[in-house]
Amino acid sequence: MVSGDSPAVARRRLRIAIRSRREAAELTQGDVAAALEWSLSKVQRIESGEVSVSSTDLRALLTKFGVDDPAAVAELIQEARTARRRTSGWWDGPRYRSLLTPALMQLMQFEGQATTIRFFASTILPGILQTPAHAEAVLGFWHAELNMITEDERAARLEVRLRRHENIFERPDRPTYLLAIDESVLYREVGSREIALAQFQHLLKLIAEGKVTLRVVPFSLGAFAVTLGSFTLLDLGSAQDAVLYRESWQNDEIIHAPEEVSRHHRIFDVILARSYGAERSGRLLEARIAALRAESDS
Repeated sequence: MVSGDSPAVARRRLRIAIRSRREAAELTQGDVAAALEWSLSKVQRIESGEVSVSSTDLRALLTKFGVDDPAAVAELIQEARTARRRTSGWWDGPRYRSLLTPALMQLMQFEGQATTIRFFASTILPGILQTPAHAEAVLGFWHAELNMITEDERAARLEVRLRRHENIFERPDRPTYLLAIDESVLYREVGSREIALAQFQHLLKLIAEGKVTLRVVPFSLGAFAVTLGSFTLLDLGSAQDAVLYRESWQNDEIIHAPEEVSRHHRIFDVILARSYGAERSGRLLEARIAALRAESDS
């Protein structure tokens, strides 16, 4: 375990370890439940990460799996302690705790330790890349126009977007950030022409600083990109150790299921293969900035 790991990261690593140890011992979840006189649902919840596992229960599991190496046992026990620890990040303060979804709070823990982040944007730039004015326009629509979030939620979500940006891009070991956007995103003016211009200038600056790699999915690809919906993949050391985050206007979710995460990795690879290269994508962004600037000056 790496010192400073967040509870969400430790919980994920522990559930993967428990499942892999069980499978290596050629035991089903039912076998484990019967042997330890537990309910099947308890074993399932432990492996899914829905509940934390005590050191006593973890030792019982490891004994059943035949894991007797002291170092391996000690490492997993420490993982369990970290996983049970209350989060202590800035997002856990009373201002945010009641206003943010559990999935978003987990996402911020994963963002703080991700080595690579892949984001596909089908309609709008991701929140962490938005300027304050752009984010205000987006959140203001949900608050003022649709009345779907309160003023407190709007203010908290704006603060969170700005702090998440720092959490990812201002840390010494910042992750590789791959951004693939549908070409329509370049032509969607959020808030106003001036806000859109400042937003795309901000994105161009992040690219120039080496913080973001941009790929544009061309209009010629048809409905492929738009029908997918936006998603985020976060690699926690490798593509094999990754989580998926999906968000819609109704809800958001963190997905750990290996088959679903792998499927989205394949989708992202297809998106990159069919996108414009980094150089041409950059030129498209620059051209859009020039057009917006000319329109603003006219």
